[in-house]
Amino acid sequence: MNLFYANRMAVVFTVLLHFATSQHAAAQKLSVYDLTVDYQTNPLSTESLSPRFSWKIKSNQQNTVQQAYDLKIGDKIFHAVTDQSVLVACPQPALKAGTPYSWQVRVSDNHGHTSGWSARQFFRTGIAPGDWVAKWVTVSGTDSSSKSPLFRKDFSLKKEVKSATLYITAKGLYEARLNGKRISNNYLAPGWTSYNKRLQYQVYDVTASLTKGSNVMGIMMGDGWYKGRVAFNDRHDFYGNTRAALMQMQIVYTDGSKEVVITDNSWKYAYGAILASSIYDGEIYDARLEKTGWDAAAYREDATWKNTAVAEKGAEELVSMSGPPVKKHEVFKPVKIFTTPAGEQVVDFGQNLVGWVVLKAQGPAGAKITLSHAEVLDKAGNFYTENLRSARQQNTYILKPGTEQTFEPHFTFQGFRYVKVEGYPGTLKADDLTAVALYSDMATTGKLSTSNALLNQLQHNIEWGQKGNFVDLPTDCPQRDERLGWTGDAQVFFNTAAYNMNVAGFFTKWLRDVEADQLPNGSIPFVVPNVLNASDAGSAGWGDVATIIPWGMYSVYGDKQILQTQYSSMKGWVDYITASAKNNLWNTGSHFGDWLFYRPDDDNDGRAAVTDKHMIAQCFYAHSTHLLAQAAGVLGKTDDTQKYTALLQKIKDAYVREYLTANGRLVSNTQTAYVLALQFDMLPEPLRQQAAERLVANVRDYGNHLTTGFLGTPYLCHVLSRYGYTDVAYDLLMQESYPSWLYPVKMGATTIWERWDGLKPDGRFQTPGMNSFNHYAYGAIGDWMYKNIAGINPGLDRPGYKTILITPQPGGKLTSASGQLETLYGTVTSAWQIEKGNFNLDVNIPVNTTATVIMPDKSRHETGSGYYHFSCKTDNN
Repeated sequence: MNLFYANRMAVVFTVLLHFATSQHAAAQKLSVYDLTVDYQTNPLSTESLSPRFSWKIKSNQQNTVQQAYDLKIGDKIFHAVTDQSVLVACPQPALKAGTPYSWQVRVSDNHGHTSGWSARQFFRTGIAPGDWVAKWVTVSGTDSSSKSPLFRKDFSLKKEVKSATLYITAKGLYEARLNGKRISNNYLAPGWTSYNKRLQYQVYDVTASLTKGSNVMGIMMGDGWYKGRVAFNDRHDFYGNTRAALMQMQIVYTDGSKEVVITDNSWKYAYGAILASSIYDGEIYDARLEKTGWDAAAYREDATWKNTAVAEKGAEELVSMSGPPVKKHEVFKPVKIFTTPAGEQVVDFGQNLVGWVVLKAQGPAGAKITLSHAEVLDKAGNFYTENLRSARQQNTYILKPGTEQTFEPHFTFQGFRYVKVEGYPGTLKADDLTAVALYSDMATTGKLSTSNALLNQLQHNIEWGQKGNFVDLPTDCPQRDERLGWTGDAQVFFNTAAYNMNVAGFFTKWLRDVEADQLPNGSIPFVVPNVLNASDAGSAGWGDVATIIPWGMYSVYGDKQILQTQYSSMKGWVDYITASAKNNLWNTGSHFGDWLFYRPDDDNDGRAAVTDKHMIAQCFYAHSTHLLAQAAGVLGKTDDTQKYTALLQKIKDAYVREYLTANGRLVSNTQTAYVLALQFDMLPEPLRQQAAERLVANVRDYGNHLTTGFLGTPYLCHVLSRYGYTDVAYDLLMQESYPSWLYPVKMGATTIWERWDGLKPDGRFQTPGMNSFNHYAYGAIGDWMYKNIAGINPGLDRPGYKTILITPQPGGKLTSASGQLETLYGTVTSAWQIEKGNFNLDVNIPVNTTATVIMPDKSRHETGSGYYHFSCKTDNN
């Protein structure tokens, strides 16, 4: 069965199954599902006391729209006549902090049907700052040891427990345990924020873990980003030099009485098996030093356990989790265990991933096993780590006597495909190792497949570049001594990220840190959280993250609140540029420009695609001003709308005077120059088409190769399609030689590379000082692929896919393609095939939305929800 009909039959089967189910339960013609509060399912702590509610709707009838809802919070019912089912503001005023609530919803539609009540859902509001009674605990004296401290507290409960809620955070990373078990499957908690301003706490329901009588709470800590090595120049202790934990457990007994267990100076601490733990360098674990059972009630403390010290409370604000926690996901077994030409034992897991290896081993006490991690092998087939710079990426395990032991790290992660194993006792077998992917717990929302295997691998690589670099925040790379939240990388990739996964909570959390680390003058740091110097800020295309992602969140999720929350940050950035500009020209400051654009090795012919950095800056000045004016319009800030709309015209006029010749040629004759000018409408309308023609001529002059860097690449194919050159966009997409998207695929890549030629055709590497093989920025082409190959676009008139635009544009000799996107309303599908000169398209539109379908022959169809089939003649084959 071919791709098109497989997908079409899947859609038909789903629809038929839904009809059958509906006929079996005739009363359930309308139902609600997938209920969330602020993008989370049954959250134990909402950041706001006015959370927002969302739900999806099922119906067995086409063209179904919600007309009204009843929202029940506790025993109160709120009725509203509206089609809004996404991010509905809490109608109940004055919710109490630290309080659990239940909620349900039922809806009625335009066909006269009313659903039953949804299953009961729950949420708990965040704890008020004044409700924290716990004390920060740390080791006594100076926290100078590289070892991980263990904190423990014995406590006794004399009554039966009805409920128990644990609030916990740390300065450093923590792993919390209760009565011998981990309290959750979250890792690298409390995550990375701008610690000196915002520190997240986590909330867990531990009712089932407690027992009447003796109990033990344990907390193990690592340096993490707070105290460990971070950024460049072997910098430690950026946020502080003392690890500390804060915990309080609120217990309600069956008789209604309450008790609180907190961290204070009654706790004890000792050191265990973790001798060192570093984000960049890995972990050293000596199993002989384990304090077996230390987190259980039967354990008896010896003289190594000492009294904790109480640390001073800092100035940071304790905040609820607004983003998803980091969890384990896919697992990989070795595809090959081999000996390199250099005589080293290496394991190939077949996929460049981020996480760690779980190792099983048995051997003599004191035997030391070292796992080193790398992304690639060199030309000779040897283990290659030079591109890691100073990051060791090593986990070392020292065996204890006895039976088989299982090891995995606690407070680090690695980026790797290959693992070098040294010191393993006995014969290493595939069953002894398992690679585990670790990333933020974001639901997969997008799927894209085509009739071209190389494009499918490119999509795979884009997805794995995102997974590997979305470990609590959007990082540039996951393996070398960097792993920072580069703002430019994040903004260019946002649209693609939002197709692949639900990144609403992920970016909501990170944008809070963008604002927190924004300089007083409005400038935005290069990286967030900012662990560089105060002067490392203000670059065009990087600082514009302050406007681009908030507007992207509004467009993709219909999240008006994110515009309200981030508006002062957006405005601060634009006002910073305006203050830096001269005569409306942003021609000051230091900028990265079109980072990593095409540069031939020995460029004696002027073929390097150098674009004037201030010219680029002017384009982004205009873009951010435009987005700010739009945001002001959405928020009803009329004065700002007028002010920044007028400023935008002045910025464009200054651009034309400075960078455009009388004949319509730009002073930088590069692809990026024309792409940005056209994408951001910098040119007078009569000169735009000729500029697009110049862009096409440039692409043809380079043999249908792109020459763009980080800032030009995301918009390149979009501009070509907008101006009628989708065929040229496909020529670039399908190009297999360097520089192109498919060149790394042909070279065996399983993620997106930092450079177009990280690995050269002759097997040599690019400069090791900056040559990551897991860097998502160039994966921004995924946005164009979803929008044009699958044709799935948000509508223009109502954000968040309330209206949908389906506009597939076949090309590149593709004969079929299928796309799927799980929106906040439900699943959008678009699957097409070309057969015998006919373009056949099947789409599915979620309930409570409408869609416009534009076929390749330009025929236009307006639809409501449901499944539809369309066909037209096509010249593509």
